[in-house]
Amino acid sequence: MAKRVLAIASGGGHFIQLMRLSPAWEGHDVSIATVDPTSRALVGDLPFFTFRDVSRADWWRIPAATLDIAAILMKVRPQVIITTGALPGLIAATLARPFGCKSLWVDSIANSEVLSGSGGQAGRVCSQVVTQWPHLAADKVEHWGSVL
Repeated sequence: MAKRVLAIASGGGHFIQLMRLSPAWEGHDVSIATVDPTSRALVGDLPFFTFRDVSRADWWRIPAATLDIAAILMKVRPQVIITTGALPGLIAATLARPFGCKSLWVDSIANSEVLSGSGGQAGRVCSQVVTQWPHLAADKVEHWGSVL
């Protein structure tokens, strides 16, 4: 049975890695959300949303980005969230969790020495956290092989 999926990530490498996961959501009702409106060209006919970017470096933007992401969640009403990070994906998973939404965090392949900052927090709110690196697998963080 097809699920409503929200694939969400920050821009740049996080978004590129998210789009590399697209074969995993074939056959589902997928919406894409990211910070860069020009990324629309990469998603085809899928519903596409943007939100204001936020990171630890500009933490004062958290309220505005949270409102943007909450509005997207209300429109999409996902059953599953897939994210490759960073903070916006964590915000989405946190907001959706009380509504029974499952979430998959795939930590960035660039984080080969330690999990990303948000990836380290993802185990608290996400249904599943996956790392690309076997030596980073730990409690609440699994290694499924190279998924990107």
